[in-house]
Amino acid sequence: MLFALLILHLMAALQCSSAKAEVYHYYGQDLTVIGEVGTYTIRDGDESLIELARKFGIGFNEIADANPALDPFVPGAGSLVTIPRSWVLPAVARYEGIVINLAEMRLYYFFKQHRSPRVMTFPIGIGTEGNDTPLGVFRVTEKTVHPSWYVPSSILRERPDLPNVVPPGPDNPLGTHALRLSLGSILIHGTNRPFGVGRRVSHGCIRLYPEDIPKLFDAVSLGTTVTIVHQPVKIGVRDNRLFIEVHRSESDVTNLNYYDEAVRILEKKNFFGHAISKEKLEQALREKTGIPVDISP
Repeated sequence: MLFALLILHLMAALQCSSAKAEVYHYYGQDLTVIGEVGTYTIRDGDESLIELARKFGIGFNEIADANPALDPFVPGAGSLVTIPRSWVLPAVARYEGIVINLAEMRLYYFFKQHRSPRVMTFPIGIGTEGNDTPLGVFRVTEKTVHPSWYVPSSILRERPDLPNVVPPGPDNPLGTHALRLSLGSILIHGTNRPFGVGRRVSHGCIRLYPEDIPKLFDAVSLGTTVTIVHQPVKIGVRDNRLFIEVHRSESDVTNLNYYDEAVRILEKKNFFGHAISKEKLEQALREKTGIPVDISP
């Protein structure tokens, strides 16, 4: 019996870890919750949530918020870790091209496959406070393999030890691929510091794991729309049930009223036609786990 349980656990872990570039179906407003939440048991004391985040294709912020009771650096052997690989799609006018939600530090790429709507999603690192990644609608204007990094003057003032140009290679913070946006100073690129994915670490650019950026790069064409939003509260539908996903963000500092924001979304999307559990809604808003929570009765 124990052996069978171990085999099942290993299979589940392998399925989850191999799903980093999984393509998901969605259907307009009738199916806007994708993926599944999994679990993983820490095998030895050397595993950290930072390492597990990359292993399962999620950002550090996602795994930390989903497991608030665990020490992110030393969770401890035998600890059960929630793997939050389920998401409510961001609310945008049209599901097309790249959509980036800064509040959850995640990128979505919408496309058609055999005329059917599909979406891929990747965790990202974004700009630090004072170097915020801009909101707005842009386009991909340039695609570069093995980019050189032309160090901005603002960074040279902070780091005068840096050269004016960093050539391709392991010391290049742009990684192996880069997509330049129509706001020329902003790139979507890889990184040589993968621990920064799921954190506010950049000077405004969007960073992907080294293994993720080639997949996005190959899928995206020049002229692709890039919509950058900030949505700490998202509400979606699956199997005719309502789900809410709530993220901690800098909005906590600006005193966003999460309950009022949830009500605003429910009214805007006409979701009040669905039955809603006020208790479940309030609990999800308090906990802010970043995991879609079923708020139907």
